[in-house]
Amino acid sequence: MLAEALAERLRCSPSRISRIETARIRITPGTVHEILDVLGVEGTERTRLVTLARDADVQGWWQAYSDTLRFGYSTYIALESEATSLSVVEPTLVYGLLQTEEYARAIINQRRDAWTPEEVEKRVKARLARQRILTSEEPPHLHVVLDEAVLHHVIGDRSILRRQLRHLADAADWPRVTIQVLPFDRASVLTIFTGTVVMMRLPEADDNHVVYLESIAGDLYVEDPDRLRQYLTYFDRLSTDALGPDQSVKKIKYLASRRT
Repeated sequence: MLAEALAERLRCSPSRISRIETARIRITPGTVHEILDVLGVEGTERTRLVTLARDADVQGWWQAYSDTLRFGYSTYIALESEATSLSVVEPTLVYGLLQTEEYARAIINQRRDAWTPEEVEKRVKARLARQRILTSEEPPHLHVVLDEAVLHHVIGDRSILRRQLRHLADAADWPRVTIQVLPFDRASVLTIFTGTVVMMRLPEADDNHVVYLESIAGDLYVEDPDRLRQYLTYFDRLSTDALGPDQSVKKIKYLASRRT
């Protein structure tokens, strides 16, 4: 089966399959099971391959949460951890790499009808573990454009939002982190970006991008060169329309000071 066809069946990108094939990223036993299901592999060969994945000496940190994280989310985390740069559009929430623990917990708790308290806490820990890439020896460049509405949406309660805003202001001083705010009166470009969009530059080539689109119907990865150029052009337009980094931090600090 071609990588493109396998990726379609597994709802991931062909580049993800390529990285698995060339051992540039590790593969969880759960993912092995899914691939073998698609390929129709059973019996002793299936057992051998799953055991090899389970006994791998070096694992991505997210594999410790493989019993909790869905396959699509694990795929995204693996790509995010590889990226040399991340250009992010967030129209509704603070991006996961910049969330405080209590803000992340408040978001994840929205699914408490489907998850036990233990599962909620494990997802919170996974969210915090993701953030370690920003303090690694070679962090990616993270450029986030937040719609101004994100700074007003009360997640949990107002005190949680206030502390989250202060954290954003602090994070803007971190090496290789750029935060911009798109003000309400310049938001026409959001008719193009209707949900979370992440443009990831991957290390294999100078211009190797993958665009991740998040929706309630499922995750989508865009790798077609023409569409990639469109998204990158739109992001440049968006960052031009947004407040500059210094103005954005002033805006965030001002709103944080008004929260009671």
